[in-house]
Amino acid sequence: MKFTAKQIAEILNGKIIGNPESVVYSLAKIEEGEKGDLCFLANKKYTPFIYTTKASVVIVNKDFESENNITATLIVVEDAYHSFSQLLEVYNNMKNDKEGIDEQSKIEKSAELGKKVFVGAFSYIGENVKIGKNVKIYPNCFIGENVHIADNSILYSSVKIYHDCKIGKDNILHSGVVIGGDGFGFSPDNKNQFNKIAQIGNVVLKDDIEVGANTTIDRATIGSTIIGNGVKLDNLIQIAHNVEIGENTVIASQAGIAGSTKIGKNCMIGGQCAIVGHITIADGVKIAGQSGVASSITEKGKIVQGPMAFDIRDFQRSYIVFKKLPEIYKTISEIKKAFLLDERSKNE
Repeated sequence: MKFTAKQIAEILNGKIIGNPESVVYSLAKIEEGEKGDLCFLANKKYTPFIYTTKASVVIVNKDFESENNITATLIVVEDAYHSFSQLLEVYNNMKNDKEGIDEQSKIEKSAELGKKVFVGAFSYIGENVKIGKNVKIYPNCFIGENVHIADNSILYSSVKIYHDCKIGKDNILHSGVVIGGDGFGFSPDNKNQFNKIAQIGNVVLKDDIEVGANTTIDRATIGSTIIGNGVKLDNLIQIAHNVEIGENTVIASQAGIAGSTKIGKNCMIGGQCAIVGHITIADGVKIAGQSGVASSITEKGKIVQGPMAFDIRDFQRSYIVFKKLPEIYKTISEIKKAFLLDERSKNE
């Protein structure tokens, strides 16, 4: 990456104060900025650092007023945080602007690849796979037969996509993601031995989805496990067979969702939540971290918490009582002791 302050200002539609030819090569925090770095100042508590930073260029809000000498070139914008986010996106796109097929990859002849596709070393693309334009497949990925991957999706190293699964456009799958592994389907016989039930469905990821590292999404027994548009999944999440997740729902790390559960749109599910199978969760529901959900939540927008999750306000009131149990127990014991002494004195 190499940009001048003038080029950055043009991208952000900003105003330059200082040297328009100042050159930056990397991005950094303002408190850690060195020569050649680009930083931003959005939070006022970091203002002192703008006078000491060694960064070459700093993006600031239009209401920023200098109270001392600043060595860095400034780019003045409406919203420094938003503008810096734009640059991060530009920088990220540049890093991922790869194309070409590594000679150490293996692509079956029946596979179809779109324009500007990148396939890294030791990746395998199976029979009848269809890959859209501008897709990036990093080294050591496995793409099983009949998989479809739409335009602009990114598969980082060691992603595995089993046969027949469908990946929409603008998806990002981080390292270690497994899409389409068998659902956890077993049937006990009269000897209490568990016999495997064939999992013949698939997984469908729609558009603009991000799946964190080492998250797994199981294929359906029959039909599809479906992840809706705009869903964001953190690292280390387990999505079981035939689950459906509505658009723009976000799920934090280490959550587990059992089979055939249907989660609505715009939900927020905290880390380490456990959700049983064959239930429904309404749109807009929020589930606090480490909660257990054992039955359907039918009220839209409800907020729940607890090992057996219930209304969050009731849980918080109950938790206050729980924390006071030692004090309550002590008080009850003192009352009991006083009562017994009173009874004894009466009998005497």
